[in-house]
Amino acid sequence: MPVGLLALALGGFGIGLTEFGIVGLLPQIAADLGVSEPVAGYLVSGYALSVAIGAVALTAAVGRLERRKVLLALMLLFIAGNLISALAPAYPMLLVGRIVAALCHGAFFGVGSVVAADLVAPHRRAGAISLMFAGLTVANVVGVPLGTLLGEELGWRSTFWALTIIGVVTLAGIRMLVPPTPAPAGTGLRGEFGVFRRPQVWVSLAVSVLAFGGVIGGFTYIAFTLTEVGGFATATVPWLLVLFGAGTFVGNHVGGKLADRALNASLITIMTMTAGVLAVFALTAQSKAMTVVSLLLMGTAGLATAPGLQLRTMKYAQDAPTLASGANIAAFNIGNALGAWLGGLAIAAGYGFVSPLWVGAGVTVAGLAVLVAGSVRRRVPAAPSVGVAG
Repeated sequence: MPVGLLALALGGFGIGLTEFGIVGLLPQIAADLGVSEPVAGYLVSGYALSVAIGAVALTAAVGRLERRKVLLALMLLFIAGNLISALAPAYPMLLVGRIVAALCHGAFFGVGSVVAADLVAPHRRAGAISLMFAGLTVANVVGVPLGTLLGEELGWRSTFWALTIIGVVTLAGIRMLVPPTPAPAGTGLRGEFGVFRRPQVWVSLAVSVLAFGGVIGGFTYIAFTLTEVGGFATATVPWLLVLFGAGTFVGNHVGGKLADRALNASLITIMTMTAGVLAVFALTAQSKAMTVVSLLLMGTAGLATAPGLQLRTMKYAQDAPTLASGANIAAFNIGNALGAWLGGLAIAAGYGFVSPLWVGAGVTVAGLAVLVAGSVRRRVPAAPSVGVAG
């Protein structure tokens, strides 16, 4: 295994913790800063929208630059955003900090996905991408619960201080372990944007929006679901989130393996499972035993789509993979924002803290319908360089 993949996973860990680590702290932040639960949820959706903007704009801006220098610059942005969040005196400045940190997210995973794929043989590219995303899933397994616990013991600001330190360590890791990677020659920026004229690229992006919108729609308000519906004590929330995180770790690994074997078929199967798990969770959220099982399965199925969806987009944009990869990260996070927003609307409308799970199931089914329709109509490019089956 190329050692550079470990550095990319380290970066994924820091960024993943920044994205999802706040979920378990939302009740504390809402109470401390005097905002409602849906407004606190904007710290998730606002972050996601900023990721979407940065994923396309920054990826396009840095497409001709040496890739390791790009990754280092993006990590500096990450450090600055978390430092602002740690020092924020009120909600608006905290949101600003979240936005600044988010701008690096999409470009980092977009550039990092291409670097990871280039480090291995063609038939192992989905696995390499999944390893980079493993940093994000490890953040869910140990980082998010521990970040939540740290926030509960020392205040939510301490979590952002910890993230700032992680950013500095990650910066050093990338500098030492990722080899210099020249920018690709050939296709200019205008040519790269030309891939967006291809229908299958848009199918992939639409599915990414809806697949992640479904999972995050249910997950953003999970702390409220656990305490207000399931009857769990607030102190148990960090440990319950370990179950979701463990599921994401397993799902990401298995999803990468399946995507290398049968890309579209694996995605259809996984999204069907995700919709089913969310529906069952919604029906049984008052049962502590079923909640434990559902959290594990929700993480497993929900994040298993990530490497396959990333690879699908790159597959249909082989001549401009960096920008397409960044666009797909944007799609993931537009989905995150959509899911968090719809879940917040459902709560604000009085449907209760179980309603985001139903929203998530419905959004996932919509994504499944788009994927099935796109798979039936697909036209696979000749001799695909990524070496996967459709």
